[in-house]
Amino acid sequence: MTSPLAPAQHGAVDMTSAKLVSLHRRESGGEDTLWAVVASMGKRHRVAEVFRSHAAAAADMAWRTQQVQAYVDFLRRNEQPVPHYSLAPIKRTDLPRQWKPLPALGFLRGQFI
Repeated sequence: MTSPLAPAQHGAVDMTSAKLVSLHRRESGGEDTLWAVVASMGKRHRVAEVFRSHAAAAADMAWRTQQVQAYVDFLRRNEQPVPHYSLAPIKRTDLPRQWKPLPALGFLRGQFI
């Protein structure tokens, strides 16, 4: 009688030299894929910030949303659009060459997006 842990006589494979392969998925989806926090005002959309991980992008989106909520009355009194934020995967090559992060309230150098 053979041990249940002993390899079979015919077609036995020596598992001590087999390579282990990791099958976990990368959170970002690839080396050049990033997570973008996208600011939207009406039909206009701009990448506000980019991150390597979905968790970091989600945290930034939550912070930006909180900042907008704190200033929503100010924006409406000044008849300025209120930005809305979402997450989207983006490839590094899809970012414009002169891209710069966008402030939380959606305006940069006095201009709204």
